[in-house]
Amino acid sequence: MSFEVAAEAYGRFMGRFSEPLAEKFAAFAGVASGDRALDVGCGPGALTRRLVDLLGAGQVTAIDPSAPFVEATRQRCPGVDVMVGTAEELPFDEGVFDAALAQLVVHFMRDPVAGMARMARVTRIGGTVAACVWDHAGGSGPLSPFWDVVHQLDPDAGDESTLAGVREGDLVRIARDAGLADRIEDRLSVVVDYPSFDVWWEPYTLGVGPAGDYLRGLDGEQTERIRRACADRLGSGPFSITATAWAVRATRS
Repeated sequence: MSFEVAAEAYGRFMGRFSEPLAEKFAAFAGVASGDRALDVGCGPGALTRRLVDLLGAGQVTAIDPSAPFVEATRQRCPGVDVMVGTAEELPFDEGVFDAALAQLVVHFMRDPVAGMARMARVTRIGGTVAACVWDHAGGSGPLSPFWDVVHQLDPDAGDESTLAGVREGDLVRIARDAGLADRIEDRLSVVVDYPSFDVWWEPYTLGVGPAGDYLRGLDGEQTERIRRACADRLGSGPFSITATAWAVRATRS
């Protein structure tokens, strides 16, 4: 799966959804003034920016394995300590944060339980660890219209539906196995408007994530067949896509 792409490409692909999701996710996590927060897997900074708005740049730290994303977040959020690194190897002392959040990243961790356990380690006792992942398995994620069409034409095509955290109860189980207490699950939904089909389709051609990887493996005729089928399903526009994420909030005990 490719996330070593330009931050601008990722923003065009997922930013329309991750920006409004960040506001809902931060509220769900209960982040409050005075907290020191860690954004794990910050990407190009959607959640980081929201945390800065709530807490101030000096109270926010962010980390991501993608160097282009780290640089984009640094530029977007001046004053935030942003570094390259993974959830499984967080380079922080124990208990230094009031909250550790992971938006749209648990399903791409090499070891989700270890990743959340490390998030818990760097969070103070009584602090909050929270994560959210699109409902890819339930067919209500932002990419569902695309994959529904792909699977009609190529039933064996791989997608995100088998990854960790993408179905009801997954994140709760991961949080439990990571040793977290007081686990609460919820669904967070956002609605994104598209002025035209072309605005919706173009980001899929940028090579981002599993969908981008899939299209990269096709020839021009196969890609055009999928594009036409998606256009038949969605219409020329305008239209709206509703996307839902599973979220869990838990406590370090």
